Amino acid sequence: MLVWTRTGKAIVWTAFAVVFGLLVLLPFLVVIAAAFAGSWNGVLPSDPTGEHLRQALSGDELASLSVSLQTAFMGGLLAVVFGTWGAMAAHGSRFARAADAMHHLPIAVPSVVVGLGLLVAFSRQPVLLNGTKWIVVIAHLVLMVAFSYGTVAAALQRVDPSYAEVAASLGASPARVLWRVRLPMLLPAISSAAGLSVALSMGEVGATIMVYPASWRTLPVSIFALTDRGQAFVAAAEAVVLLATTVVLVLILDRLRGRAVER
Repeated sequence: MLVWTRTGKAIVWTAFAVVFGLLVLLPFLVVIAAAFAGSWNGVLPSDPTGEHLRQALSGDELASLSVSLQTAFMGGLLAVVFGTWGAMAAHGSRFARAADAMHHLPIAVPSVVVGLGLLVAFSRQPVLLNGTKWIVVIAHLVLMVAFSYGTVAAALQRVDPSYAEVAASLGASPARVLWRVRLPMLLPAISSAAGLSVALSMGEVGATIMVYPASWRTLPVSIFALTDRGQAFVAAAEAVVLLATTVVLVLILDRLRGRAVER
């Protein structure tokens, strides 16, 4: 076939590089350029400055980064706990398909719908969470649990159940089988789910913007607000901070996942 010839491979790689460059790489480069631009009146930015980045790392903007990190770890890691629990409970059960549907429902609808639902549900007694940070954490938990559930459920399909069966036949209690056999075998998948959940939580804005209180504003919401006020350069600097922070978190969690695989 033509695609396997040297010329065909060159054409395919060139096409891929053009599409990747225009759709993925170029937007990132534009944001980075805007973050350090003093003005942008022509084709290229001019008057480079670090003032926008300084603003992005000070005051309320730095507080927003802290809020995003706290929300990502609380919401994302809680999603891993509930997603793992749900996947293990549904595995091999006659209710597995129903569990799949329920866990994936939040990502099957727009995130603003999830935010609106939480706002309506928790704006009155007996559970009044509107105006607190916990409604934001719950919004992230609801949205991220599907990814955790899917990752662990897929791993369960590949795990050999005979190890748990042998441990049980040797007299190990169900709790001991869970903690010493089943969970350690799922640790790489759980680590991957944690990395994915935290990374997605760092960038979530649709549901968050519906429920966040003024005292708990995440960095993506701050970026949206700055853009809405016409402060595009500062918003770009905050986007660079968000991108860099997320990459560092993913690398750290990936390293932990690597250690889990080695074990």
